[in-house]
Order: sequence, then structure tokens, then C-alpha cells
Amino acid sequence: MATESRPPYDTVFYSIFPDSTLSTTALQSLHLEILHHISPHISEYIWQHNPFSLSISTATAFLPHLHGKLRFGDNLEDEWFTVFLLFDISRAFPNLSIRVWDSDGEFLLIEAAFHLPRWLKPENSDNRMFIRRGHVHIIPRKSLPNPSLADSLNFLINRDEESLAGEAVQNAIKSRIEEYPLRAKRNMHNVRVRVPVLVAQVLKHEPCLISLAVEGFYDRDIDTMKYAAKMERFLSKGKGEELVLVNVKMSRAMYAQLMQQTFQAPKCYPMPSRSGDVAGYVEAELGMKIACGFEMTYWQRKKEGEEGKGSTWSKYLESLEKSGYFEGLIPGSKEYKRLMENAEDYYGKSNLFVKTSEMMSAPVKCIDEILALPHSADDFSAQEVPPSDDDSWLYSGEEELNSALQERQNELELYNLKQKNKQKPKESQDNGGPSTSTNVDDFDLGDIAKTMQAFVHKVSSYKGAEVPENRDLEEVDLDVDRFIQDMESVMRHQGYENTSKDVDSEEGSSSDMEYDESEDGSDIVGENDGEDTFMHSYADALNNELKNTTLKKSFVRANEESSKKIEGASNATDLDMDEDFTPVDVDVNLVKNLLDSFSYQEGLPGPTSNLLGLMGVKLPQDANKGK
Repeated sequence: MATESRPPYDTVFYSIFPDSTLSTTALQSLHLEILHHISPHISEYIWQHNPFSLSISTATAFLPHLHGKLRFGDNLEDEWFTVFLLFDISRAFPNLSIRVWDSDGEFLLIEAAFHLPRWLKPENSDNRMFIRRGHVHIIPRKSLPNPSLADSLNFLINRDEESLAGEAVQNAIKSRIEEYPLRAKRNMHNVRVRVPVLVAQVLKHEPCLISLAVEGFYDRDIDTMKYAAKMERFLSKGKGEELVLVNVKMSRAMYAQLMQQTFQAPKCYPMPSRSGDVAGYVEAELGMKIACGFEMTYWQRKKEGEEGKGSTWSKYLESLEKSGYFEGLIPGSKEYKRLMENAEDYYGKSNLFVKTSEMMSAPVKCIDEILALPHSADDFSAQEVPPSDDDSWLYSGEEELNSALQERQNELELYNLKQKNKQKPKESQDNGGPSTSTNVDDFDLGDIAKTMQAFVHKVSSYKGAEVPENRDLEEVDLDVDRFIQDMESVMRHQGYENTSKDVDSEEGSSSDMEYDESEDGSDIVGENDGEDTFMHSYADALNNELKNTTLKKSFVRANEESSKKIEGASNATDLDMDEDFTPVDVDVNLVKNLLDSFSYQEGLPGPTSNLLGLMGVKLPQDANKGK
């Protein structure tokens, strides 16, 4: 099964489902009613790319509905204004259920992330979030574990009171759109510009086409820049063209896109002198960017219309590649070109080509029709042009941004505080009962050392170290001071039992090197005698060097208590070499160092707690630390 391609990152999608199945005629009537209802809000609004629109979908026979998509680009205001319109439609038409999403998925749920039920996650949110009668609805999991779209719509029709989202979720989402439609009006920016007469003529009849000009200017490339260099369509007289003063309405995002980019005027463009009227030069420079944007968009759309290759062609070509049409041929090869020509020929005769060509050519035809009307510079010279709106918002957005970030930070801190308060009763219950110390007496003090040895000797694979199996992950709660005393007592007892063996091993340390044997199994006596002499001499020299250091004081020894008594009796003057280098008890030192390291962590995550966690041992905090 082929996976659906990811939707564009800057596009919002929406679907409107009537409660009852409507005929095509009824859907058309509903369509007109909805557009008539929202027209006061959108009649003077300038959209970043394309306006809010609806079309009838009958692709799914049992779910005929209205749907649409809107590309908002860099202007996020368009997306939230669309959300406001959908909420407004749901209030005016109570028998509708509305879905809205973008490339992030259910972005309304993302907006209310700190207030959602814990079970709701991106992987189970499909067909769960709807707008109905001016409120947010979330299909509960207990009612529909894996809802289809039809299941969810039926649930909303019959039991919508059960799906009504909580007040916190409602407030989080509605607070994002509460300032609309006034915010949409504030998002508009009026500015005075000086443009060629042909550009003024187009904006006079179709003010919304300013979005095409800004898009053409902002998304320009090397190919489209060639059109701006000639200005064949909108600057027929070249430098002799007269510039007229007009007022242009655009969104704040468009104004920022024009103002924030430096652009050199084409040589054929009639720019005024910079040294003269400064305000007039700024108006002409902004108008020049608009005029060049129109020029680039006009010819680019004209070319695409003739070729009929837009997003539709790209999807068609992608489907051919997935189906194996090109049979793995290298692009550019003779056979690949032949297949491509066949595909283009077939596409050119299809309905897709006709629709795409008409869509891409629509702005071009509109501009041509407008410019065919009678016009002259006198039509604009007599009109009064109001001053430009204040654009201080363009340079003072830091405060608004910081305010928005602080609002999010406060929301996060409040969420963390609530989660912390929820955990406190559980922690007090876990730590306050009599059962917290029931296993202290049964704890085996040698477990830490044994488990560590098992971990070290475990044969690991290329995937990394493997922890011992069958580990007990239950928390061990014990008194730290008593634990250390019992540990030293047990380990000291084990040390006494092994002292003689360890001393013998220490005295005959050179025997570890006597592993060479002849082929018949007999020892090579002469060589061993030489090695004994050398190793004894080497050991004596090494011990003399280490005797003057503090290295021995950093280890706990098996008979440390006895050594202290002997040291007190002889005033630490006549101890022999064997006493100075009594065997080090590896287990005691291992556990002691782990406990010291754990104590230094002061309750924070660290290597010791992580390692002991892997071993299945969880040590408690030292309640007496710092007292």
C-alpha cells in the first residue's frame, strides 16, 4: 500500500461535514450560504498566497462534504484567521462537524498540549478532534478505541455532549483566536508607493493581486530575474514611463518581505534621484520591488500555463516513477528521454493538463483583461493618497515575541507544578509506610560486589555491554550508616578467612609468571630459577618505591583493624613489608567507592546511580548528610 505524501509545510486543510447526507444541489446551497456568512470578514482581507475557499467533494460516496486548503506561507496569521472562520461557521451552522489540520497534524491539539488527557497522543489522534457548534470536541478513547471518520461523525451527531473537550482545552484554543476578526484588520498595512501606470491599473481593479507580486519578488531566482531585467510587460516605455502615487494594502508579512530585502533596480527602470525627495525615493523603491514582482510572476505563470506543468505534473511524474514506468533507466539516457516524451504527450492530452493550464494562466488572463481596459496616468494623478501607516511594529517586534515566549514559559511552569503536586501524595505513600524497611535485614551485603563482578565478566556483543539477567528492580530502602557497618563487618570476616591465602599468594607472586612448560609437560627448572630471582628483585624494588607514597592509604585492607592495633603498640616504627602491604580487599573497596560516589551526587543523576540501576540496586538518599 502506497503511503500518502506529506502535506506541504505551509498549508492548512479543512473539511466540513453535514450531519445528514446531502445531494449535490443541497451541498451547493450550503456552500453559498457559508461563503455569504463569512464574506464580511474576508472581503477586505489580503491573503498571503490564496484566499479562503471551499469546494464540493463527492469523492467518498457516503461522506459528501465541503473541503478546502489554504497556503499561508510565512504569514501564520492566515492560518489562525482560517481557524477563526471555521469556528464562526460552526456556530452559525450547528449541524456541521469540522476538521482542520496541517503538516503538523492536529495543530489545535498541539496548542492545548498542556491540558490534554494523558492518553491522547499523536499516534491515536486520527479522526478524534473536531469543531462543532463553536466548541472543540475530542472523541473519547473508551467509546471509540480506533475510530474511523464515519464512526466519529456518527458519534458527534448522537452523543456530542460526551466528546466536549474540557474547559482548559477550550480556553487554550479559543484564546488563540479571541482577537479575531479585529486582529485580521490590524494585520493589514497601508503604504504609499510610486509605480508604473500599468501596475497601478492592475492594483486598482484587483487589489488582492498584490500577493502575486510579493510572492514573485520574494521567491525570485536566476530565471525569473531575467524577466525583471527587461520589464517588457509593465514598463512599455522604459525609462520614459511615468510613475504614479497610489495606496497599496497588504499584510504586514508582505510589507516585511518587501522592506527587508535589498534589490537593485533594473537599468531600464525610471528610479528618481536619491539625493532629491527622500520620502519619494523610498516610495519609488518599494513600488519598484512591486513592479518587478509583477513582471516576474506574469511571465513565469504564462510559461507554466503554456506547459501545463505545475504541482499536478509533479505528482503525475512521481506516480510514473513509483509504478516503474522508467524501468530504472538513467535520467538523460536516450530511452529515458523517449519514455519522458511519451509521458508528456499523454499528459498534454489529458484533463489534468487542461485544468492545470487554466489554473496557472488565470492570473495572466486576469492581468491581460485589466490592462486591455482604457487607462492613463491622469486617472491616478488627481486622486488623494493617504499617508502610509506607522511601521514601527516592524522594528519593535522583540517585545511582542518575548511576551509570547514568556506566556509559553508560564504555561510550562504551571504544567510542571501540577505534575509535581500530583506526584507528592504518591511519594509520601511510598516512603511513609511501615513496609519501607521490611527488607533491610534480608539484604545481602555482598550483592553489590557480586553483581558488579557478574557485569564485568559478562561477555558483551557488538551492541554494547549487557547487564546481568533476572535482576531485582525493586527499590532497596536501608539505613546508610548501618549498611556500611554491616558491610565492613561481613567483608572483614571474609578477609580473615582469606588472609593466609592472600599472603601466600603475595609472597610467591612470582609463581604467577611460572607458566612456561616443555612440550612433554616437565618444568624448565633452569629458566624458572632465573625468573624467580629477577621477579623477587623487581618486587622488592617496586615495594620500596611504593612504601614512600600514600597509595596504600587509599585502599581498605582485609585486616585493617588488626593493623591499627599493631601500629598503636609499636608506635608505627618497626612494621615489616608484609604488614605494610597487607592484601587489599577488592570487594570492600569496590562497594566503598561506589557509596562515596553516590553520596557525592547529592541526589542528582550520575554514573553511580545509573550503573547501580542497571544492576538492579537502588540506594536511598542519606538522611543524615549535612547534619
